[in-house]
Amino acid sequence: MKGHNDAEHLFRLVAVFAAGIVIFLALRGSLVPRSFGQYGPYRGDALGEIASRPISYAGYQVCETCHSDVSELKHTGKHAHVNCEACHGPLAKHADDPASVVPVKPDPAKLCVRCHEANQAKPRSFPQIVAAEHAGDVNCRQCHRPHHPDFGSGAGK
Repeated sequence: MKGHNDAEHLFRLVAVFAAGIVIFLALRGSLVPRSFGQYGPYRGDALGEIASRPISYAGYQVCETCHSDVSELKHTGKHAHVNCEACHGPLAKHADDPASVVPVKPDPAKLCVRCHEANQAKPRSFPQIVAAEHAGDVNCRQCHRPHHPDFGSGAGK
């Protein structure tokens, strides 16, 4: 009788595991999108969804066609490799219709510290400041030019 009892327990254990696997597969099938895993650990349909969104960034080349004076100044300074829209935001609508869409001029007190506030994780060679100690309430533009910060003072470009 002892052998029969062991077989019964083993059968129950296998039945519980089988039921668990069936429940897992049913839940996975209903919760995980069908295109998941199509391109590695990603949802394949995400590419089409992203591509269907309207384009909001124009690209620095488009900015430079109209703003060549700023582009020339910027390309000689430390911000040469920082694209326009990294600071000014998406500007495709401005590029399409410059007269009706005026880009927002960023507030340097908030913008500059995004990159330049001191942080141990940044390379030591990267220019870093503690904003409260560096200038207090003085606006960055009183001493630095955003498009060419190493040029020195000037509230210009």
